[in-house]
Amino acid sequence: MANSNRSTFLGHIRYVVTSNPVTLLAMSLFAVIILTALFGPYLVPYDPLATTSQALNPPSWQHWFGTDHLGRDVFSRVVVATRLDLTISISAVALSFVVGVSLGGIAGYWGGWLDSVFGRAMDTIMAFPLFVLAMGIVAASGNTVQNVVIATAIINLPFYARVARAEVVVRRQAGWVQASQLVGNGSWRILFGRILPNALPPMMVQISLNMGWAILNAAGLSFIGLGVRPPTAEWGIMVAEGAGYIVSGHWWLVLFPGAALMLAVFTFNLLGDGLRDIVDPQRRT
Repeated sequence: MANSNRSTFLGHIRYVVTSNPVTLLAMSLFAVIILTALFGPYLVPYDPLATTSQALNPPSWQHWFGTDHLGRDVFSRVVVATRLDLTISISAVALSFVVGVSLGGIAGYWGGWLDSVFGRAMDTIMAFPLFVLAMGIVAASGNTVQNVVIATAIINLPFYARVARAEVVVRRQAGWVQASQLVGNGSWRILFGRILPNALPPMMVQISLNMGWAILNAAGLSFIGLGVRPPTAEWGIMVAEGAGYIVSGHWWLVLFPGAALMLAVFTFNLLGDGLRDIVDPQRRT
């Protein structure tokens, strides 16, 4: 029975990916990003932190993306930065998803004063410009990778919490929920084992969008000096370091890390619809 369910689910994934060219493109690009993050640091031709005398060399066969103002190979730094930026994005989104869905589900299921406190807390977070709030959190707690992850998770928290609450409020009086109560299932099991799994499809699009926003947020914090510290290879730092050299014609310092950042955000924006179709039980074939 388990093998049959697994093969059915895998067949559904294959159907979703192959039936929509946009989803196929998004999944392919996502696979490239994942493989780059996993194996790229072991395959780059140069040490991304090693400085040389070949500063500001344009792209060539020796240095595909050129070198920066310290003679470091830009291609190696762009590839190595993929792992860090993707780690920040996945960690922040996973943290905000787990905490937000749990809080939103509890507030929506039990309501009352819990719902009121929850609503005011989310309103307070949303009252601030989100990037400014992230800046304040990182500035107060220190610009480390962990604090960037926490700040990014906090500003994304209301998106999942509000969607989860709305989905639970709609479903908590459904007939299948009442039937589950009648057969002896407790409230926690009904909430986390029945209601919230059925609320996942609407949140899949939000997850993919937040992945892109998380990368942009991390890069933005690094760009203004509040994110990851130099000389760490990170897309935002690379854009910030290269920005001052654009007027002197050294375009490659900004183009290649900026293009990697744009490609990652573009991929996650396309990925949402495919993820929603994969987890939506009503679309199972």
